[in-house]
Parts: sequence; structure tokens; C-alpha cells
Amino acid sequence: MFPMTYVLHYAPDNASLIIRAALELCGQPYETRLVDRASRQQASADYRALNPAGLIPVLETPQGPIFETGAILLWLADTHGGLGPGPGAPNRADFLKWLFFLSNTLHPALRMLFYPQKYIAQDHAAALRDGLEQTLNQNFHILDQAAADHPAIFGGGTPTALDLYAAALLRWSAIYPTDRPKTWFSLAAFPTLQCICTRLDALPFTDCLHLTEGLGTHPFSNPHPSTPPIGSAT
Repeated sequence: MFPMTYVLHYAPDNASLIIRAALELCGQPYETRLVDRASRQQASADYRALNPAGLIPVLETPQGPIFETGAILLWLADTHGGLGPGPGAPNRADFLKWLFFLSNTLHPALRMLFYPQKYIAQDHAAALRDGLEQTLNQNFHILDQAAADHPAIFGGGTPTALDLYAAALLRWSAIYPTDRPKTWFSLAAFPTLQCICTRLDALPFTDCLHLTEGLGTHPFSNPHPSTPPIGSAT
């Protein structure tokens, strides 16, 4: 039904790492195409033909290119199973609401924290970041409780799309932005999420993330900036 090999357009330590991890967990064959952020390849006409917003990642599929991390994860989960409950499952609604909490609430807030100049005048950037850090801290506490309350879909024995998405957001929160102290964030403050990160680090797919994107041997529980063999994270 899906004979083609997927093509993942990625940049190291970008949201594409979540999709790479999902493909590895699903055992699906895929090829990669580096998007060179150093030369702003994501703004090129060829890339915008795949994603008019010029954001990473894009996954080429038999049904055409898919962009938006949450949409790709949901499509993979529904197409191949194993990343979350399918339509009609009793905990499907819980899975969807937390997937969209990650993609619509937490992820955009982190993007604004990392790139405030895209959203506000420079002289207001510090105030925006202060507010975002407080909000993100609160929302990670909400997510930590959700993981504790819903182990069947989040933080249980079998990783789901929620685990992968949350772990990446936590990784980036621990590292970026590099020009501000990390007084607002400590992974240990979110014990259930910390357990998720530790469990993911013990799985074989983290070796792939290390080799291909230079994320280190403990990319989620003890993260450091990426040192990719090719490409740039920023």
C-alpha cells in the first residue's frame, strides 16, 4: 500500500529529529535530504514548493509532502500504528489533545523564546522572553502531570508520539537560547518527563540520532548542543 521510501527533509537538532525518531521506532525505511540552514535553503523556491512556510521538517509520502510536526506524527501513527492509539480507541481523545498541546501550545512558545526578533521589536524581546519562560514552566508542569495520569499514551512502556515530541521540546529548553541563563528550567523539576527522557535515551534509535545529528549519547536526559557531521542546527 505504501511502496515508496519516505524522504525526510531535515536539519540537525531541528523538529525533524522528532520525525526521524518516529520513523526509526516504526521501523519504516526512509531517506534524508539535508536542508542547509546556514545558507537558508529552507527559504529556497524548491523547498517552499514542499512547504510554503519554509519550515523544517517535510516528509515526502505516497500521499504527497506533509509538513507540521504534529501532522506528520499523527499521519505516521494512523498509517503504521505503534505511535499512539488509532481512531476509535478509548484513549484517542486524550492522545489528540496532548499531541495538539505539544504542537500548538508548547512548540510555538519555544520558537518565540528562541527567535523573539521574528515576533516583536528588539527593545521588547527581553520582556517577551521573561513571560514565555514563566508560561513554559507552567505548561511543562501541566504536561508532567498529564504524563503521570495517562501512562497508556504517554510515558508508559511503549514510546508514543507524545514521548518523542515532549523529549525534544525538553531537550531544546535545556540548551537554548544560549544567550540567557537557564534559571527557569530544570528537567528534574518534571519527574515524570525526566523518566521519559531517560527511557528514550536507552533505546537504540538514540544511536541513530547521535550518528546522524550529533546529539550525544544521552540526547534527552543530559543534552548538549549538537555537533552534526554535516549541516547546521541554526
